[in-house]
Amino acid sequence: MTRQKLLQTDSIQELADFWDTHDLTDFDDELEEVSEPVFARPTTVTVRLEPDESRIVKELARSRGISHAQLITQWIVERIHASPRP
Repeated sequence: MTRQKLLQTDSIQELADFWDTHDLTDFDDELEEVSEPVFARPTTVTVRLEPDESRIVKELARSRGISHAQLITQWIVERIHASPRP
């Protein structure tokens, strides 16, 4: 019988499916402890807007078929990419 190797993927769904059908103890010799997070999680930032500003952002987002959070994220990312690096 050929021994199966640990799955090498960044897909959380693929990893979940793999571990639903495998036992961790079968891979003891392949495991290693890590000190940093394996999956980077997005950071949440709160942006305070005046009521009129918030309404306008929501209207603009709706007209583009996206959420207001997605629109604000797009604007910030565009600005970051357009800015010179220090």
